[in-house]
Amino acid sequence: MTQINNRTFDEIAIGDSAELTRTATLQDIALFAAASGDINPSHMDAEFAAGERFGQVVVHGMWTASLISALLGTELPGPGTVYLGQDLRFKHPVKPGDVVTARVQVREKRAEKQVVVFDCLCSNAAGEEVLSGTAEVIAPTQKHALDRAQMPEVQINRHRIFDLGMKRAYTLPPLRTAVVHPTSERSIRAAVEANDERLFVPVLVGPRARIEAAAQQAGVSLEGIDIIDVPHSHAAAQKAAEMAGRGEVDAIMKGSLHTDELLGAIVARENGLRTDRWLSHVFLFDVPAYNKLLMVTDGAINIAPTLEQKRDIAQNAIDLACKLGVKEPKVAVLAAVETVNTKMASTLDAAALTVMAARGQIKRGLVDGPLAFDNAIDMDAVKEKGIESRVAGQADILLAPDLEAGNIAAKQLMYFARADSAGLVLGAKVPVILTSRADSVRTRLASIALARIVAHTPMPGA
Repeated sequence: MTQINNRTFDEIAIGDSAELTRTATLQDIALFAAASGDINPSHMDAEFAAGERFGQVVVHGMWTASLISALLGTELPGPGTVYLGQDLRFKHPVKPGDVVTARVQVREKRAEKQVVVFDCLCSNAAGEEVLSGTAEVIAPTQKHALDRAQMPEVQINRHRIFDLGMKRAYTLPPLRTAVVHPTSERSIRAAVEANDERLFVPVLVGPRARIEAAAQQAGVSLEGIDIIDVPHSHAAAQKAAEMAGRGEVDAIMKGSLHTDELLGAIVARENGLRTDRWLSHVFLFDVPAYNKLLMVTDGAINIAPTLEQKRDIAQNAIDLACKLGVKEPKVAVLAAVETVNTKMASTLDAAALTVMAARGQIKRGLVDGPLAFDNAIDMDAVKEKGIESRVAGQADILLAPDLEAGNIAAKQLMYFARADSAGLVLGAKVPVILTSRADSVRTRLASIALARIVAHTPMPGA
């Protein structure tokens, strides 16, 4: 392990200098914003920044100044330094991708209190000064040699699902949505907040007394919101499905009832919501450690899907990805291994789905499998195993072999990877917002926004 060695006041001479070089990144912007609270849209919002002076997002000026602090605290003088003050001028914007070199040089020493004054300069790769000024410190009087601490590994969750969903949803007409049996504090709050945000127009279907009690407990007002009074959750599901089948509502949202109750009403042929597609659920995740949005399907509805059902599950997810702007969604059909094994039915299904996609039975996407989880999302694992694939290592969609595998993968992403999420049921005539009773209001709002996008976005090329 390398060490950090300081320079005492007596060891420092006029003209001594130190420098370091860093490449500014979007991650640096996000980390600095998270640490400082400075979420100025000039740094955080590409759309806003495009119309401002510099034409794009720029790095916080104080991030550049922090490079000076890093030099003084770790190089010259190093450990034991006390920062007294600084006088800096910001001369040129630093943009993501810029290589910045920071340099400090001793200008003056004051023996009375061991004060050292430094000239400070930061420049970019083109030689342009981006920052200049002075810094004043108290230099250490004792020698220190310390093990250099490991740089912390930090992951930033950029909330791309929530931000993308909200921005796009606001450009589209709100959906009149039947909220089925919203008798818990979380479900009623999500419905009211979505109404307040003009994300949808809720129609609350369930026992009026319990809905009103939940609203009172949540501290929200139901003024102006339609309530259809039915005696219990089963009746609420049936009523909502009938309304959707008649075109009286544009979407259905699960409240506080079992998924089986709701889906049973949706698939009942007399309600008119069935299509030629099998119903399936898609989780949409923003995983901090992954470079793009990721879908997992099906982790909520289909327990042990057949090959034909998996074809529909894949197609539903591909269509959703296309509506979100993914040009050719990559579907990794998951198994425990990346080779076909006749004793593992999941690998046989994966191989069959791959051939079906190649022959046009699954459209608008690339499908490959079997792939183990690591092969699906990690390019290093792909290279290590020598896998040749246009999907491996860069999947947009993970197609699970069964509900248990899909649900476990999804919950791990939520709770261990701290992924933002949204969820929808696809394959019916209207989108079905199927959230867990444990989901946060944020997840419910993201799912509502996603449903609005799906309902109003035509299939590209259709």
